[in-house]
This record gives sequence, C-alpha cells and structure tokens, in this order.
Amino acid sequence: MMPQLVTVRVKRPDRRPIRVWVPVLPVVLVLSPIVVLAVLGAVVACLIYRLSVVRALGTGWRIVWALPGTRLDMEFSRTAVLVAIR
Repeated sequence: MMPQLVTVRVKRPDRRPIRVWVPVLPVVLVLSPIVVLAVLGAVVACLIYRLSVVRALGTGWRIVWALPGTRLDMEFSRTAVLVAIR
C-alpha cells in the first residue's frame, strides 16, 4: 500500500514537543510537476548508463510501496526527532 500519512514529532528539552501530520497524497499532487521532471531525469540517466528503464522505475515504485511502517529516530544533542510513515 502506498504511504498515506507522515508523522513528524520533535522533542525539545524544556519545551512542549512539536507534532506535525503530513498527508502524502495532497503533497504529491502539489509537487507533481517536480515528480514528473524527476521521473524524466531518471529515464535519461538510465539511458545514459544503459540500464533497463522499466526495471529501474519498477524498483523505485516497489521502494515507495514498502515505506509504510517505517520509523526513523534521530537524536541531536538534547533534541529528538521521530518520523513515522504510515
């Protein structure tokens, strides 16, 4: 299943945590011109390096579909950032 929601939580010392929910579909729709350019760039790169375009795009699509359930935990000194993809 394609990711639907990205949750970002920032824990800061001596302050309230910040929590942001980002719906994926509206962001992709707004950024669709950039996505189209990125796909065209990937096709050109595949042709330059003589890779299979279909196989490369298929692999990229499978990576995107595997993202739900991914959690990234990062800590910078006393600040912690959690990114969860659902």
